[in-house]
Amino acid sequence: MKPIKIGLFGLGTVGRGIYSIIGRAKNAHAEILRIAVRDINRPRGLDLPAGLLTDRADDILDDPRINLIVEVIDDPDASFAIVSEALRRGIPVVSGNKTMIARHLPQLIELQRAHGTALLYDASSCGSIPVIRNLEEYYDNDLLLEVKGILNGSTNYILSRVFDHDEDYDSALRHAQEAGFAESDPSFDIDGLDSLYKLIIITVHALGVYVAPERILTLGIGHISDADIRYAREKRVKIKLVAQVVKVADDAFTMFVMPEFVARNKYIYSVDDEYNGVVIRGECYDRQFMFGKGAGSLPTASSILSDVMARLHGYRYEYKKMSYLDRPAYTTDVELTVYARYGATDLPSLLPWRHIGESYRSDDGNYVIGRISLADLIARRGLLDAPDVFLANIPTFFTDRD
Repeated sequence: MKPIKIGLFGLGTVGRGIYSIIGRAKNAHAEILRIAVRDINRPRGLDLPAGLLTDRADDILDDPRINLIVEVIDDPDASFAIVSEALRRGIPVVSGNKTMIARHLPQLIELQRAHGTALLYDASSCGSIPVIRNLEEYYDNDLLLEVKGILNGSTNYILSRVFDHDEDYDSALRHAQEAGFAESDPSFDIDGLDSLYKLIIITVHALGVYVAPERILTLGIGHISDADIRYAREKRVKIKLVAQVVKVADDAFTMFVMPEFVARNKYIYSVDDEYNGVVIRGECYDRQFMFGKGAGSLPTASSILSDVMARLHGYRYEYKKMSYLDRPAYTTDVELTVYARYGATDLPSLLPWRHIGESYRSDDGNYVIGRISLADLIARRGLLDAPDVFLANIPTFFTDRD
C-alpha cells in the first residue's frame, strides 16, 4: 500500500483541522508535504515546520513526491483552476468546495474520465455525514424516491436558537456568528446558496442528473419575521431550511430549497443546533435517516480524512447512474402548497395562485396559504426577494406514507 503524500491548498478553519487530524491519524499513512496559502507571513497559531508553506501553486503541482491534492480554499474560481489542473496532470484530488463543484461538476466528471484520475468530495455535502458515497454505492436509482433534509448547519443553528431557546432572529444570528457557525456576512448560508450547491451535488449521485444552479428555486430565511415564528409556534411546528430532490413520476423529478414547516413526527424536526439531517426515501425501504454535524472545522476535516483513506485504497466515484438509459428529467411543472407572508408586496394579486385556501390580514403582517406551481414561483423570483416577503413550504410529497 503506497503512502499518501499530500499537497494541501488552504490553511483556514478547515485547513487547520485537516493539518491537525492528518497528523493524528496513523492508519491513514498520509503526510502533508506542502501547504499553499495566499500569505506565508500571516500568523496562524500553528507550529509549522520551516519550508512547509508556499504561495505558489506550482510548488505543489510540480512536486513529483505529491500523489494527492487536498483543496479547501474559499475562492471557487481559484479552486476550479487548481483542481482542474491537478486532474489534467493525473493527480487525484479531495475537495470540500461545494460552490466550485456544483458549478463545474459536468466538466470535472469529464476531466476525471479523460485523464483516468479521481476527484472525491464527500466533505462538500453535509459535513461529517457520508451522504455522497452512500448514494453512489448503495441506493439504486430506480428505487430511490427522495433525498430531503437540513444541509446547512449555520441556518439550523439560528433556527434552533429561535424555536428551542425563544430568541429573536437577530439575536440568534449574532450567537451563530459568535460561535463561529455563521460568517460576518452570513448571506451565503441564510439565502440558501450553501444548501443549493450541496443539493445539486447530491442529485447527481442520487439520480444521475446535473441541474444548473440558476434553474432551481432557492429561498432562504433572511426575511423571516416574528409573525412567521409566531404562526409556526401556534401550529406546533418548527421552521427549518430544507433542501429536497424528489421523484414526482417514474420519468421526472423536481428539486428546490425553501424554508419548511416541519411537524413533530418528522425526523428532521429534532435535528437542532449545527447538525445536519438527511432523509433518504425509497420504493422498498421507506425512509432511512442520516444525522451528524454539518458545520465546524473538525467534522469537515474528518470527512476529508475519510476521502483520503478511500484514495489509499484506490476508491473513485463511478457515476454509474449518469449512464442509465432511463434517467428521470428535471421538471418544475409541479404544484406546491406554500405559506406566503407579505406586506406592501401584494402577493395574492401578483402571484398566479391555483387555489388560496386561507387568507389573513392584520397590522402585524398578512399571509396567504395556497397552491401554486413551482414554475410560476421561479418565473416571479424577483417578487419573492422583496424584504417584506417570506415563503415557507407546507409539505405535500409522500404525506400519505408518513
